[in-house]
Amino acid sequence: MLALAISSDSQSRLKLTEIDEPHCCSNEALVAVHATSLNRGELRLLGIRRDGWVPGQDVVGVIERAAADGSGPVAGTRVAALVDQAGWAERVAVPTDRLAVLPEGVSFASAATLPVAGTTALRTLRHGGDLTGQQVLITGASGAVGRFQIQIARQQGGIVTAVAATRHDEDLRGLGAAKIVGSIELAEGPFSLITESVGGESLARAIERVAPGGTIVMFGSSSGELTPVGFRQFVPGHEGARLQTFAYYTSGSAIGADIAWLLGLVAAGRLETRVALTVPWTDIAKALDALRQRSFSGKAVLTIAG
Repeated sequence: MLALAISSDSQSRLKLTEIDEPHCCSNEALVAVHATSLNRGELRLLGIRRDGWVPGQDVVGVIERAAADGSGPVAGTRVAALVDQAGWAERVAVPTDRLAVLPEGVSFASAATLPVAGTTALRTLRHGGDLTGQQVLITGASGAVGRFQIQIARQQGGIVTAVAATRHDEDLRGLGAAKIVGSIELAEGPFSLITESVGGESLARAIERVAPGGTIVMFGSSSGELTPVGFRQFVPGHEGARLQTFAYYTSGSAIGADIAWLLGLVAAGRLETRVALTVPWTDIAKALDALRQRSFSGKAVLTIAG
């Protein structure tokens, strides 16, 4: 079968290559992949993985062969899943607890935006507990994760301040942000929950705005900058606040159940997915360039010809 594999001979670091068919364990279904979406973390992996490695975490497609142990959906079912790697391929083996059935009316492209970005949004917000009436600050709010965080936090009763460029004001207000600020310095706290994906100076300013006993969830560092952190940043004024790191692969089980919950919101018209760019996987270089240049708000989706 064909897959997009790391290749040092290619300018994009990826090349369509023939690889072996996946081997399925008893709890894994074989999924014929129809679409996938790009995540910023995959850009970093392209630079450090060796030739032959196949990226890809967001997977949507159709069950080609059901799991041997009887778990999960039957062959022919449309599904979305989150895998650790190898999703940029014609077929992939997926543990059945990491996939969810697509509701009627939810397209492959729309569903492809959800597995990594949607579960990251949902699970980072859980660190804030009951958000009803709570002040929530979201940095990097115009990105895929931020857009989902705004919508979910608002539906859970949070009062959201979003940090994003002013050109996104109308869009993010439509998603449920109560206030949009162009830089974190303009955010008026304190905030009981801050989701932080920029790092560097942004994280330092977040510490200044966290409420006593509040939580800052760090799930990225798009600036690439380090942040000096010391006791005096928290005391006085932010006593008991904590810094919490987040990575989806250490965030617990039931990923499939969370994807199903998100898909239910999409089907009910309560969660907007933003497909900003759709290209065939043969045009992966175009999608990667657009992602690197941050030339769109939302997700880039690759369609895969089986």
